[in-house]
Amino acid sequence: MTPEQIADLQFYRRNTRFSDQEKAVIRFADRVTRGAATIREHDLSELRKFLDEDQIVELTLLVCVANFTNRFNDALEATPDLGD
Repeated sequence: MTPEQIADLQFYRRNTRFSDQEKAVIRFADRVTRGAATIREHDLSELRKFLDEDQIVELTLLVCVANFTNRFNDALEATPDLGD
């Protein structure tokens, strides 16, 4: 993502800086983060327009790992080492 896209992330739905594929990926990542149990077939159908099944699995795993890491660090009040 570009610095401009990061700055505009909360407005991605109506922002022309994001492609339809990027919007679908962001929407899915948000749904996984906020309530994975609420994801339905139409959510996956939207992703299938842009990603194959392996890519959807990889995206889901990546979102889950990021969420796990954030919760782990928050629970322990740990500051991640982002390197030099």
